[in-house]
Amino acid sequence: MAATAFHYRAVGVDGKLRTGTISAETTAVVARELRRQGLTPVYVGAEEKKSLNINLPSFGGNRRRDVLFFTQELSTLLNSGVPLDRALTITTELTTHAQFKTIVSEILRSIKGGKSLADSLALHPQYFSDLFINMVRAGEASGSLGGIFERLSEFEKSRDQLRGYIISSMIYPAVLALVGAGSVFILMDFVVPRFASIFEDGRMQIPTPTKIMLDVSKVVQDWSWLVALVVVSVAVAFRLYTRTAAGRFWWDGTRLRIPLLGEALRKAETSRFARAMSTLVGNSVPLVQSLHISAGILYNTRMANALKEVAQGVKRGEGLAQPLARTHMFPALASHLLTVGEETGKLDLMFARMADIYEEETRSSIKRFTSAFEPLVILVMGLIVGALVLSMLIAITSINDVAI
Repeated sequence: MAATAFHYRAVGVDGKLRTGTISAETTAVVARELRRQGLTPVYVGAEEKKSLNINLPSFGGNRRRDVLFFTQELSTLLNSGVPLDRALTITTELTTHAQFKTIVSEILRSIKGGKSLADSLALHPQYFSDLFINMVRAGEASGSLGGIFERLSEFEKSRDQLRGYIISSMIYPAVLALVGAGSVFILMDFVVPRFASIFEDGRMQIPTPTKIMLDVSKVVQDWSWLVALVVVSVAVAFRLYTRTAAGRFWWDGTRLRIPLLGEALRKAETSRFARAMSTLVGNSVPLVQSLHISAGILYNTRMANALKEVAQGVKRGEGLAQPLARTHMFPALASHLLTVGEETGKLDLMFARMADIYEEETRSSIKRFTSAFEPLVILVMGLIVGALVLSMLIAITSINDVAI
């Protein structure tokens, strides 16, 4: 095997960061060579290219990637024996986004000022969730911060991968629907009016399908601005309503009842809940507190409220599986798996298994939804365009009959 130049980042015994390149057959050989030199490998792989510093709207994407990067780096450094303050200093140096670099620097200053890491992270709730903060607090209490960050890294990575899969799967159907609607609008606003000029002679009888098409086209021409205004107004009003507590609660319940899509959303929330509980319970966070934290990271308020009811059941000594089944908000298999977990005393492993199952189920449900949605959009667009073409053909045939 030919040697390849691998870029590396490593920490020396003095705690300082080293970078460079080593030619070897594999990354494992490079890692062994670095350890032989007394260095702790942080990264070995292809040289990371510097991206252009263009500020584009991120819609929260950069924030999630920053937290994932922060978690992975601290996991690697702390598990390599690097002290926390030095690990944060190195992470600050490696962070490329200026805003997040400032956040990490503030966390480091807070720790040097005497605060715990969990309390320092809690000062930045826009980046670090309650789950993240409570996990770190549990790690500080047990003296296992490295292991905690390793589990958090797995949690953040799996959540990011699932979210990325859902978004990428929905892009094509959304673009397809948008292009189809745009095509129909162009036909009605530009093509049909030019075709209508044939019938300007009032003595010619217009076939009924063609007349309907021309009337619809005229409405689109004359009132499209009003239709657009109404659509935008309804969209804004809907958005404002769903931001209220009552509106959000209604919309979250409605979404769960949408055929195919509702099933996918329910399974996605179940996997998110299970992954969070696996991470929390596996690190000795009390069960009731874990349920409240998990409820806080769910997007669907109906399912989040159901978890609060489950927490009340746990307080009454009913266990976890039975109160969860009573809510009827989670798939039936979830309560059966938790029953087994309670009986075997391996609740954290059962939550992890549940998360794996429902992440895979979410992907399958999203695939089924897109497989049904795409041909439905094509069919609807085909019927509309076919009706327009048929109306034109009927009109052309009627002209020929008049000529004869």
